[in-house]
Amino acid sequence: MTPDRSDPVIEAIREIRQRISARFDHDPARLVAYYMELQERHRDRLVDSPKVAERRDESAA
Repeated sequence: MTPDRSDPVIEAIREIRQRISARFDHDPARLVAYYMELQERHRDRLVDSPKVAERRDESAA
């Protein structure tokens, strides 16, 4: 199945992701390191998934 490329929002997201990847010469290790650093920097904005929250509740009991 071919993905539908007619959605302008999806196209904008793909373009941004392409530009971010290009900043790191499309090196997966450097790209992951960048995203991990962003995750740490913005930890206060993250929301736990229900499974993570359940595990935390179980370990506290």
